[in-house]
Amino acid sequence: MTRNSKRKTAGEVSRREAMRRGFWGAAGIVAASGLNYRVYAAEPVKTPEQKLADEKAARDEAAKAKAKTKKTQIKSVIQIFLWGGMSHNDTWDPKPGTGYDYLGEFDKFIPTNVPGIQLGALFPKLAQQADKFSLIRSMTHGNNGHETAAYLMQTGHDPAGRLAYPSVGAIFTFFKKEQYKGLLPPYVVMLEAAGRFSEEGFLGPAYKPFATGGDPNAPRFEVQGIINRGIDDNRQKARRDLLDKMNLVGYGLADVPEMAAAEEARQKAYGLILGSGREVFNLDNEPTELRDRYGRNTFGQECLVARRLVEAGVPYITISFPGGWDTHSNHFATMRAQCASLDQGLATLLGDLSDRGLLDSTLVWCTGEFGRTPRVSWEPPWNGGRHHHGDVFTVLVAGGGFKGGLVVGASDEKGEKVKERPVYPADLLGSFYLLAGIDAAAKLPHPWGEDAHVLDPEHENMKSAGMLEEIM
Repeated sequence: MTRNSKRKTAGEVSRREAMRRGFWGAAGIVAASGLNYRVYAAEPVKTPEQKLADEKAARDEAAKAKAKTKKTQIKSVIQIFLWGGMSHNDTWDPKPGTGYDYLGEFDKFIPTNVPGIQLGALFPKLAQQADKFSLIRSMTHGNNGHETAAYLMQTGHDPAGRLAYPSVGAIFTFFKKEQYKGLLPPYVVMLEAAGRFSEEGFLGPAYKPFATGGDPNAPRFEVQGIINRGIDDNRQKARRDLLDKMNLVGYGLADVPEMAAAEEARQKAYGLILGSGREVFNLDNEPTELRDRYGRNTFGQECLVARRLVEAGVPYITISFPGGWDTHSNHFATMRAQCASLDQGLATLLGDLSDRGLLDSTLVWCTGEFGRTPRVSWEPPWNGGRHHHGDVFTVLVAGGGFKGGLVVGASDEKGEKVKERPVYPADLLGSFYLLAGIDAAAKLPHPWGEDAHVLDPEHENMKSAGMLEEIM
């Protein structure tokens, strides 16, 4: 054997030995560092559906965590319902540069007091209150029917389902009934019911909204059932006194439980008609300057009454905007007239609630059942109209634990589809319930024993992308 061959045998190892030593060396490193072999395995690829489910779960958990940090819960709600559906890209989701077929007459836009947020030029007063509200510009449900879309927005349930669910106002009434002991009904609608369905649903007549009728901008706000038309207060009191004198049976049976209950109900009715309950609707008690600031029109004065109802502790107040927003034709003229009063009344309401320290505990939300088509129909018979559009629209929320000066989601460049972060009815209402301390998974009493819950999007196959943690 040569010297070189001996050196190779003593100083070098075979290829097989080198591989063996390398394997055990790597194994030792893994064991020493506490690593697991799974680190080296490929991560499973998630489907788009799994990714969306993870995003929803993360949002819901974040929302619940943030809700626990709030100092106060929602005590009262003011819902401003824009029946018929207000155009989103003419108002709170403007689309500069999209051209005449999309902008029509409304090609002017204004900055707000929050940098980066613009509104349509029809809302100069609201623009100065943008720090008090947030805009959800990716609201969606895809439904273009008035009744069914309104049901979706006010219940969060499938309109094709077997059960007629109660509206969000009836839900608040049901869960706040032990906390609210005021004279006034707990669920008040001005002036007429906000939808074409029974807002109380299967909860029954006890949770039906009290519709005021009348007109708060009239010299006397004649609230039906509380203020009698054509009968002044002195005559009303004289009638009560005469009835008291004639009520001999009531005096003789005062200790009978049924009679005592009837007398309690009668006295509460008197409190509504002649006492403090009635005074809530008496706007003569308000300064003239403040009434002027709200706007001397029906909607403006409704907003002022709503603030007074909040002060009286009423849990849920709906303002069904007078006039409607179903602008298939005559769109631009209607918008000019109606947006002026909406801008003035809503902006003043937010400022007034804030000045009185009521905004933190009062949720204000404003939207219709859907938006309107971004592309204008210039052809006859529409001659410049916009039609139903449930694919994407905007919701304004303020107070009640929501931050101001923010925007959630976005529509695409023309306002036709959701571009990012869809928000569905169950997400919106679920956020409200969370901030009000209402368990969205709670079971509701059904007269036939049906399994019904406040919200149940999973079992109803309803879409959900998670609660609004971004603005909590």
